[in-house]
Amino acid sequence: MQNAQEVETGENGCLRTVWTQGSARTLYDLPFSDLIYRSQSVHRANFDPNHVQLSKLLNIKTGGCPEDCGYCSQSVHASGLAASKLMKLNDVMSEAHRAKESGATRYCMGAAWRSPKARDEAAIVAMVEGVKSLGLETCMTLGMLSAEQAQTFADAGLDYYNHNIDTSERFYPQIITTRSFSERLDTLTHVREAGIKVCSGGILGMGETVDDRVDMLVTLANLPEPPESVPINLLIPMSGTRLADVDPVDPIEFIRIIALARLMMPTSSVRLTAGRTAMSDEMQALCFFAGANSIFIGDTLLTAANPGNDRDSSLLSRLGMTATGLETKGES
Repeated sequence: MQNAQEVETGENGCLRTVWTQGSARTLYDLPFSDLIYRSQSVHRANFDPNHVQLSKLLNIKTGGCPEDCGYCSQSVHASGLAASKLMKLNDVMSEAHRAKESGATRYCMGAAWRSPKARDEAAIVAMVEGVKSLGLETCMTLGMLSAEQAQTFADAGLDYYNHNIDTSERFYPQIITTRSFSERLDTLTHVREAGIKVCSGGILGMGETVDDRVDMLVTLANLPEPPESVPINLLIPMSGTRLADVDPVDPIEFIRIIALARLMMPTSSVRLTAGRTAMSDEMQALCFFAGANSIFIGDTLLTAANPGNDRDSSLLSRLGMTATGLETKGES
């Protein structure tokens, strides 16, 4: 069954789909209307299609990262961005209060590190505990984690950990050389085993092929348990990075990946993340129709621009969508 889906018994005793590149690519290549019809049907079977979940992302430590990720302006291998120290807890809490007031139900905090140092762990724990006390879901993206670090943050009550695999294993070395693809997967394993929900996706527009994009989703969908949250980013070319002059992704190809992610991971939250400033309202609407059901709000996303709340509110209102906590079928 080289190009067909296979079914096996998972670790919890339930049947699960095992995806091949061929079976996933066959779906991707469907006529566009057929692909969207299928993904919308799966989306409706698992979620309220007229709801979108809102998250807010705060850069709690900017720049100075030793990794050489070709897309990232926070790398020391890029140019033009000065490094900052870790934010103080009071400042993080003030931003979290504002995020909640603007409608966010999840608060994500990111630090430009290869991995957290022991001296910073207590501060991270305090941030997790403080944000949770506001009634917000918590998410961190701090680079690689050891099993011990993952357990420390789990004990603090961390809900989600973001660690994107970025692209296919084949194309990965063209983008990053200071960290291996297998190390990315190791961190996901540590997070999952600690009981934290996994947030992991990738970036489109780095010079990868369609097969690379499909393979990225195959890797995620075939994890022992797929990520609860799958962010799909459209590359924002940043000045001073190696990928500052790449060609843009065709919008239809991007929407196809959103639809494929929904089909391959039916109960995961598919997040329409970076790059929305470059998307027309019509493109975003088709992404929602294809199965995306989560966005970041606010004017900035780490070091890049993000549509402001006014534009998002206008778009969702015109689409007849409401922005609340993520509501799934069968939940009150």
